[in-house]
Amino acid sequence: MHDVLDPDSDRGRVYRSLVGHPREPAGRLAARAGLSEAVARAVLKELAAQDIVVTTVTGDEESWEALPPTQVVEALAQRDAALWTARRRTGAELEQLYRFARRDAGHYGALEVVEDAARVLDVSRQLQRSARHQLRTIDTPPYSGTVDHYLGQEALQCERMATGVVYRTIYHGSAFDDPIAGPNMTRMIAAGEQARTLDDPPMKLAIVDSELAVVTLDADDRPGVVSLLIRPSSLFLALSNTFESLWRLAVPVSATGTGTGTQVDARDRQILTLMASGATDDAIARRLGLGRRTVVRRVSGLLTSLGATTRFQAGVQAARRGWL
Repeated sequence: MHDVLDPDSDRGRVYRSLVGHPREPAGRLAARAGLSEAVARAVLKELAAQDIVVTTVTGDEESWEALPPTQVVEALAQRDAALWTARRRTGAELEQLYRFARRDAGHYGALEVVEDAARVLDVSRQLQRSARHQLRTIDTPPYSGTVDHYLGQEALQCERMATGVVYRTIYHGSAFDDPIAGPNMTRMIAAGEQARTLDDPPMKLAIVDSELAVVTLDADDRPGVVSLLIRPSSLFLALSNTFESLWRLAVPVSATGTGTGTQVDARDRQILTLMASGATDDAIARRLGLGRRTVVRRVSGLLTSLGATTRFQAGVQAARRGWL
C-alpha cells in the first residue's frame, strides 16, 4: 500500500495523476502515467479495492477520482500503527519472560529453574524424547558443545524424526561459520529438519508440543547457564507466540542453500537488487527493458531457488549467499 506514494511505482503514477487531474477517464489517465490502458485499469481496480480511488459514471463515460491524500496517508499511518502494536506485543511478551526469569520460582507455579549443568543437558534430552508431534527450537551462540555432544544430538534427533516428530529450528546467522554447529546444522537439514535463520534471535529456546518450554540463559552470578522450565501458562503461550512471530521473519534455508555460491547471472542479480529495494514487477520490467511476464517468471524462479516466500526473505538470502 505504501507504494501509492512512490512516484516511480505504477500505483504511485496513477494516483499522482489523479490527484492533479480529477475525474479522469482511464485512457487519458494511462497516457499521463506512461502506462498501457490495460495496466492502468488493473491498477485502478487495486486502488479502488483499498479505498484510495473511486469511480464515477457520467452519461456513457466512466471516470476516476482520487481520495484526498490526507485520508490516504492516515490509512497508511493506521496500518503502520497496527504493525507497531504487534511488535510492541512481542516486546511485552519478552519483557514478561525477562521479569519472570529474575523472580523467585516459588512465586510462579508454571516456572522451574534448573541450575545444575548436568541436569540442563539431561532436560534437553528428555525434552526431545517426550515430544509426540513437534519440537520448536531457537539455537543461539555460544556453541560450546563438543563434537561428541553434537553427534549424540544428531543421533537422537534422527531417531525422533524417524518416528514422525517434526523439528523446526531457527538458527542464529553465525551458525553457518561455526566449525562444529555449522556442519551439524547442514546434516540435520538434509535429514529432514525444517530450518530458518535470523541474524540475532533474542534467546535460546525449545518448545515441545504444547506442554513444555525451556529457555536457557547465561547464569548471572557464575559461569555457565541456567534453564527455565515453563509449563502451560500465559508465559508459555507468550513464548510460543514469540517463536511463531520470529519464524515468519526468519529466512528459510535448505541442505543445498547454506553456502555462498554465485550461481546467478547478471540479469538475475539486477532483478534481485531491484526486488530488495522494493520495486514491483512492473517497475523492474520498465527499468530493465523486459516484458512483465519475463520478470514474473524470473522472480518466481529466484524465490524458489532461494527457498524464500517473500521478496524481503529473497533479498536477505541472496545477500547472505553473496549474490548481491
